[in-house]
Amino acid sequence: MTELEMSESIAVAAPPEDVYALVSDVTRTGQWSPVCRECWWDDGDGPRVGAWFTGLNETPERTWETRSQVVAAEPGRAFAWEVNHGWVYWGYRLEADGAGTRLTESWALLPKGVDGFRERFGASADAEIAKRVEAARTGIPATLAAIKAIAEAGG
Repeated sequence: MTELEMSESIAVAAPPEDVYALVSDVTRTGQWSPVCRECWWDDGDGPRVGAWFTGLNETPERTWETRSQVVAAEPGRAFAWEVNHGWVYWGYRLEADGAGTRLTESWALLPKGVDGFRERFGASADAEIAKRVEAARTGIPATLAAIKAIAEAGG
């Protein structure tokens, strides 16, 4: 099986508080994600631990919705969520870097997700997991570059 977690970082010429305000506003995710077209807070919630949001994702092969729960919300420091009740982890870590921010995006397919893929896809689970790994591998740098451009243009 392939590596089930990865992360990448980028320098952003904006303070951590401003970058946090951007990445923790899930309603803007469609502006930078290559797969997620839009997100909305469930029940009018916002970026706090325990809050739920729904995402609409699209690839050439399919369109689907996910539900995610915020697991970290530390202004200026970290914002993260788990998809599908703990199948997948996505998160941002922010560190002051001079007058700017070192922004790190992380992804992990969690054990519950591996089990879920095996149950859902049977013999083709490894191939399906490999597709998700590849999407994260190419999507993380694209996402970071887009967030950098938006943040450096004033958000």
